[in-house]
Amino acid sequence: MQLRKIFLALFFTFSIWAYAQVPELTPLSKISVLTSGVGDELYFAFGYSVFRVQDLTLGIDVVYNYGIFDTSGENFYLKFAQGRMDYKLERERFDYYLRGYEIQNRWVKEQELNLDLPQKNKLFQSLEKNNLPENKIYQYDYFTNNCATKMWDVLKDNLTNDLEFDETYIDEQFSFRELVHQNINPNSWGAFGIDLALGSVIDRKATPKEHMYLPIYILRQLKVTKIHGKPIAVKETALYEATPKETQNSFFTSPLFLSILVSLLILVITYFDYKKESRSKGLDVILFLVTGLAGLLMCFLWFFTDHIWTVKNYNILWAFPLNAIFLFFIFQRSFPYWASKYFLSLSGLLVILLLFWILNVQSFSIVLIPLLPAFAIRYYYLYTLSKKFKKTSE
Repeated sequence: MQLRKIFLALFFTFSIWAYAQVPELTPLSKISVLTSGVGDELYFAFGYSVFRVQDLTLGIDVVYNYGIFDTSGENFYLKFAQGRMDYKLERERFDYYLRGYEIQNRWVKEQELNLDLPQKNKLFQSLEKNNLPENKIYQYDYFTNNCATKMWDVLKDNLTNDLEFDETYIDEQFSFRELVHQNINPNSWGAFGIDLALGSVIDRKATPKEHMYLPIYILRQLKVTKIHGKPIAVKETALYEATPKETQNSFFTSPLFLSILVSLLILVITYFDYKKESRSKGLDVILFLVTGLAGLLMCFLWFFTDHIWTVKNYNILWAFPLNAIFLFFIFQRSFPYWASKYFLSLSGLLVILLLFWILNVQSFSIVLIPLLPAFAIRYYYLYTLSKKFKKTSE
């Protein structure tokens, strides 16, 4: 009996390698969805979802993982910057997969699907077809086409109208940005980067289906989803329970703490400049260089890439791209005659940003809370200083 299992397992493996006909699953087979918890790194912060196919008779126990990206691919970083990120499906042994999560100390739950044998075989055939070299690559999207959304898409494609989605599985609808913050501390460098790069389009409420870009919502939906009027998830099993550990996040290494320090530095230097009726050129160079380059990056992501989530990013109201050009005048001994209007306009943009924040046009990072008043005060001081230069020159 043991030799027969070994032979069948080898036959299955060889048939996959040779892309021959995929074997038929037996009545003892099982197909399930595995959901894992979050990890320490940013790319592990949202959890994971995969399919698992088991057939003891055939010696099969593998997972199908849609969350693989390959940095060695051609022009990877250019494609990533342009929003043309390619992910791929990979099949791997279940024991290898589970071991990886045990090492990372991330919980793993399994939901066995209530499918008849024809449905299992159809789903299995589809997964194997998608795993062929010509089919496994797909264009990744943060919120609409990732390893979690693939779970529902693949099920829906193969079970057609038999699958019944239940919108009541969530008590409250959140925006995409709120869903991000459910998994990442808003006062973290990861959240700060996301809040800077992604525009106001992620501040709309996500539909119940769109919530399922996060694996935890796939887990919740499958608990209430029905197929032919019966629950599709007949059994939920904890395959690995994570060991609780203390969080090591320190406020003193957070972006908010740094922004407080920077804001205090701007205010102190501006105060002494005011007392001396002078200008600390070094501070202004750094201020205009950082805000200008950040603004140019946001404009690039908005207008010159295929990213659909980086458009309408009103962070450019404080990270103003023209500051990178105005930097030339910062190096000069005196400002041009029109500089006072420019500084006043920068202050006005900050007021507009505040209104956008209050009116929920876009939510901004909490890191900006201490920075915006400091920027406004510095710009106003430069405005008054440029007015004096203008009167002197006249």
